Amino acid sequence: MNGTQHTPHVLIVDDDLDFARSTALILKRKGYAVSIAADGLAAIQQVQAVPFDLVLMDIRMPGLDGVETYQRLKNIQPDIAVVLMTGFAEEERVQAGLHAGVLAVLTKPLDVEQALHLIESVVTRHQALALVVDDYPESCAVLTRLLERKGYAVACAESGEDAIALVQQHRYQIIFIDIQLPTIDGLQTYLAIRALDPNVAVVMVTGYREEMNALVQTALQNNAYACLYKPFDIAQVLALVEEIEKLRNAPK
Repeated sequence: MNGTQHTPHVLIVDDDLDFARSTALILKRKGYAVSIAADGLAAIQQVQAVPFDLVLMDIRMPGLDGVETYQRLKNIQPDIAVVLMTGFAEEERVQAGLHAGVLAVLTKPLDVEQALHLIESVVTRHQALALVVDDYPESCAVLTRLLERKGYAVACAESGEDAIALVQQHRYQIIFIDIQLPTIDGLQTYLAIRALDPNVAVVMVTGYREEMNALVQTALQNNAYACLYKPFDIAQVLALVEEIEKLRNAPK
C-alpha cells in the first residue's frame, strides 16, 4: 500500500468466523485495521459507531443477508464501499447487490491476490472502475491510458462473453464497447450488459462509421450514452469521460 497517514479500516462480515479471522489476519499483515462482525445486525452496529473504508461481506448469513445489510448500511454511511462474497451459486442475490451499488462480488474460496488488488484500489485510491471491450489491442491500450489518466482502474475484455462475465462480478462506472467483436457483436453485448446494470454509462466504439451505423443507432436508441469513432480523438474521449463523471456525481 502507498504510504499515507490514514490506516484504512476494513470490516469483515461473515458468520463463518474461521474464514473471517483468517482473512483478517491476511489484511492486518498488509497494514489494514480490521474489525469482524458475525452477522448483518452486528455490522450495522459497528458502522453506526465508526466509518469504514471498506466492508467485505458474505451474501448468505442468518437473519439479514448481505444485500439487505448493504442497503441498511447505505442509510448510515451513504458512500460506503462494499464488496460481497459468496461460496454459492446465488445469481439473483449477486445481481441484486450489484444493482444496489456494491462494488464487486468475490467468489469463495478467495483468490487472495485478486482480493488484495481490489481492496487496494478501493481503500487507497477510491478508484472508479472502467471496462474496455475490444479485440484490437491497440484500441484497448489507448483507452486504458486515457481512462487511467482520469483515475479509473481499467479492465479489458476481448469478447462480448468475457465482458458480460466481468459485469456479472463488478460494478463499472463506464464501459466502452467496440461494435465489431468476435462471436456476439457489440450491440448484443451492450444489450446483455444493460440488462445486468441499467445505470452504467456505455459508449459504443467503431472504426466503420457507415457499415456499422445501423447497429450504432440501435444501441443509442436503447440508451447507450454515445458513440466514438476510430481513430480516437483524444480530446473528445477525455471530454466525454468528464461529461459522464459530471452526470454521475450530480445531485440525484
